[in-house]
Amino acid sequence: MMSTSTVQQLQNTSSALRNALTQHNWQAIGQLDLQCRDAVDSAMADPHQQNDELRERMQELVDLYRDLVGACQAEQQRIADELRQINQSKKSAKVYQMFG
Repeated sequence: MMSTSTVQQLQNTSSALRNALTQHNWQAIGQLDLQCRDAVDSAMADPHQQNDELRERMQELVDLYRDLVGACQAEQQRIADELRQINQSKKSAKVYQMFG
């Protein structure tokens, strides 16, 4: 039978990752991502990996990572837009100084 601690570790780590995502805590997400990878490695090394509960946890993890990738892309776009706005402001300030 599947080790409950392996499934529990996956569940705890993915729950913490989802909470960090909700809070946009990117530093915690980075650390929890590594923990998730370790938990998945442990689960896959378990000789009873065909367990239904493990399959469910893994699917939840796939869904979570889909959400995480979407959030990262949105944050990346937000930062890119902010940088464009800063650069535009700098250009405007230079033009103002030239004619000011």
